[in-house]
Amino acid sequence: MSERTPEEREAARRERMKRRGEDPGPQTGSGTPTPEPPAPTPPSPGAAPAAPEGPREPERSSPPPPVRPPSPGDRPIGTVPPPGSRPAPPEAAAARRRSPGRHALVFALAVLVAGLLAFAFISTFEPFKGDGGQTVRVRIPPGLSAGEVGSLLADRGVVSSGFFFELRATLSGKRGDLRSGVYSLSEGMSNGAALSALTGGAAAAPVITVVIPEGPSRQEVAPLVERQGVKGDYLKASASSKALDPKRYGAPSSARSLEGFLFPATYELLRTKPDATALVTKQLNAFKANFRTVNLSYARSKNLTAYDILTIASMIERETSVASERRLIAAVIYNRLRRSIPLGIDASTRYAVGNWNAPLTGAQLRSRSPYNTRNRQGLPPGPIGNPGLASIRAAARPASVDFLYYVVAPCKGGAHAFSTTDAQFQQDVAAYNAKRAELGGRDPKECPK
Repeated sequence: MSERTPEEREAARRERMKRRGEDPGPQTGSGTPTPEPPAPTPPSPGAAPAAPEGPREPERSSPPPPVRPPSPGDRPIGTVPPPGSRPAPPEAAAARRRSPGRHALVFALAVLVAGLLAFAFISTFEPFKGDGGQTVRVRIPPGLSAGEVGSLLADRGVVSSGFFFELRATLSGKRGDLRSGVYSLSEGMSNGAALSALTGGAAAAPVITVVIPEGPSRQEVAPLVERQGVKGDYLKASASSKALDPKRYGAPSSARSLEGFLFPATYELLRTKPDATALVTKQLNAFKANFRTVNLSYARSKNLTAYDILTIASMIERETSVASERRLIAAVIYNRLRRSIPLGIDASTRYAVGNWNAPLTGAQLRSRSPYNTRNRQGLPPGPIGNPGLASIRAAARPASVDFLYYVVAPCKGGAHAFSTTDAQFQQDVAAYNAKRAELGGRDPKECPK
C-alpha cells in the first residue's frame, strides 16, 4: 500500500474531528491555503469494498475509577495546594512552629501574676487564721492612728504586719472605729479578728501593772509590790504554793520558802482583785515556762541539781550588773567548789543578816550562819534571791576559764578585775581600797571625771 502524503493525513485528521463534533480549526503550519483533498484512489485489486459510511456513535469516555476511602492506617504525605495558591513563606512557617512555646510562656506568666495577687490578698486579709493562740493583754493608748495600732499589735505578735492591719482597717472602712483600752487578744490572730476585737469587742477589765526586778529576795519584793497596789501578805503567799513544789527541783525538805522560784518580770493583775496569791502563782508559772528552756546537762555532769543552779544564779545576780561577766562569776564559783575553797561571796552573808546596803560589820562577817560563805565551804543552803533567765543560764554553763578571784575594778562602771592567783588578787584589792579612800569611803566603781 502506498504511503499517504501529509495532505492526506491532515484531511483524515480533520474528518475524524468532524465526526466527533470538534472544530478542526485552521491548519497550522505555513501560511499557504490548504489544498483541496485529492480524488479518492480506486481500491487496489483484491481489496474488499469499503463499507458504506453511516452515522457513527459518539465516543464515550469511560467513567473514572472509584475513589477508595483511606484506611485507618493511611496517613497523607502532604496536602496539594488548591489552584492559584502559593506556599507560605519560611518565616510564617517558623512563626507557626514557635507559637506553642509562646503560648506556654504566656500561660506561665498568667499563673505567676495570679499567684502574686492571691498572696497579696491573703497577706492583707488573712495572714493568720482564726482567733490566735496564747493570750496577750495589749494596752491601746488614746489617740493612736491605725498604723500605730497595727505596729503595736505586730510588736506583740498579735498580727503578722502592722501595714497589712492598717490596710485591712482602711479597706473595711474601720480606721476611725478603733478604740483605746486594755484588750485580751491572742498571738497569731488574723487581721480581721484583731480588727473586730478593737472595734466591736469590749475592752478587758482594768488592770494594775506590777514590775519585779531581777535579783531581790522575797523579803525585798514584799514592800515593793505593796507599793504597786498588790493586796494581801506577799511573804505568806510566797512561803509555799500548790503551783510548785521546790523538792521536785532538788531542794532539801528543809527549804523554808519559794525563794529562787519567784520569777522576776512584769505582771498584770485585775484592778478589782490585785491579790498577792495571784501574783505568786503567775511568778511560779513564769518560772516553770522559762526554766524549761535551760540546758542542765553540764551542771548535772558536775553533780549539781536544778536547785543548786538556782542558788548559783542568785549569787551571780547579786555579784554583777555587767551581762558579759555572768559566766565569769559562774566559773569562779565552779572552780572554787572543785578545789574546796570557800566561795567568800559576801552577798550570801548579807542575805543571812538582812544587810543589803551598809558595810558589813566584823560581827556579821564572823556570823555562824550557813549562808556565810567566808567561813563555810560549798554552796549556801539555797538561793539568796530570785534570778532572771540570763543568770540561770550562766549558772548552768559557766565560762571555760581558771579564775579564782574577782574584785570591783576602780572607775569601771561596776566591772570586776579577775585573777587566777592570790598575789594578783591582793594587788587588785589594794587598788580598790586606795581609790575608795581617795573618794572619802565611797564605792569607787564610779569615779568623777
